[in-house]
Amino acid sequence: MSRTARRGVIRNLAPAAAAALILGVVPALAGPAVVNAAPAQSSLDLCDETNADRCENIKVWSESMQRHITVQVFKPADTSTPSPVLYLLNGAGGGEDSATWAAQTNSLEFFEDKDVYVVTPLEGAFSYYTDWNEPDESLAESLDNNGVYKFETFLTEELPAAIEDGAYLETTEGQASPYNTNGKRSIAGISMAGSSVLDLAIQANGTGTDGGSFYDSVGAYSGCAMTSDPAGATTVDVVMAMGGADATNMWGPRGSQDWVDHDVYVNADKLPDVPTFISSGSGLPGHHDTMENDRVDSEAVLANQIIVGGGIEAVTSACTNMLKLKTDSMGMDNIHYDLKPAGSHSWGYWEDDLHNSWGMLSDPLY
Repeated sequence: MSRTARRGVIRNLAPAAAAALILGVVPALAGPAVVNAAPAQSSLDLCDETNADRCENIKVWSESMQRHITVQVFKPADTSTPSPVLYLLNGAGGGEDSATWAAQTNSLEFFEDKDVYVVTPLEGAFSYYTDWNEPDESLAESLDNNGVYKFETFLTEELPAAIEDGAYLETTEGQASPYNTNGKRSIAGISMAGSSVLDLAIQANGTGTDGGSFYDSVGAYSGCAMTSDPAGATTVDVVMAMGGADATNMWGPRGSQDWVDHDVYVNADKLPDVPTFISSGSGLPGHHDTMENDRVDSEAVLANQIIVGGGIEAVTSACTNMLKLKTDSMGMDNIHYDLKPAGSHSWGYWEDDLHNSWGMLSDPLY
């Protein structure tokens, strides 16, 4: 199946999410493709001759998944001195559709004057960016891969080795040189990845320099940190169903230890003591939920964003408020919560989140 066809499969999942909402199924983390009309241009089209000196798509070999993963790299304004890395993750579409940071926000423009490598995998749809216990045949067929998902290993071992040390790294011209990095890294993500980045920070905690945190800062936008209780597990099942995947291939049967081990709420005490920005809207219509939003080109798109996106964000808001209550009770003052009184599950708010969180995320990187 071609990449264009795969993008079509993912875009066509929007009606399923709407049906889930109407039927009363909790549709959390359905992903950005659900609530915004995707433009024709994909992230792969955004590295071209106009920005070739800054933006490139590379192939990174994943030993754990036994395939190459396409990754977009936006280089610092000044590459002559070592710079940190921001691993910026997409939502449920995993970068395999056009509902991505580069296509849907001004992220490339935002980072034009900043000395940071912005690294975004363009694969990982419906993966929760975690290591799966078993391959998934449905995802293998729909996304044209081998169905093996080991994205925790990829993100915390293989990709950093490629970007920071040059291992596993290939381009169309052959073996590439390692990027000029300073050993500092941040990770941020939206929706499905808004959950994943917190889990990745927990799973990799203690593997950084001198046994410290692997990430120096974390940004989680519109994620749900609860995955093992019945309501939280249902949110995961809904995301998996949208992709045609079987969640038991990821962490085994509901209630098994892997579900608990990846529940950020349950394991909140294991979150690293680093600057962490966690945000969510309330689900009520906000300033981006109008026809004035450039991403909204019809009343149908606006209705989808308000109804479906509002319902999804209401669930992420509940998850985030629960996590706040727990971490506040534990005195974890390294976490800043941005809980908005309005806002749907959509790109305008995530663009704002990226801008608003960058000062906090970047502070420990230099």
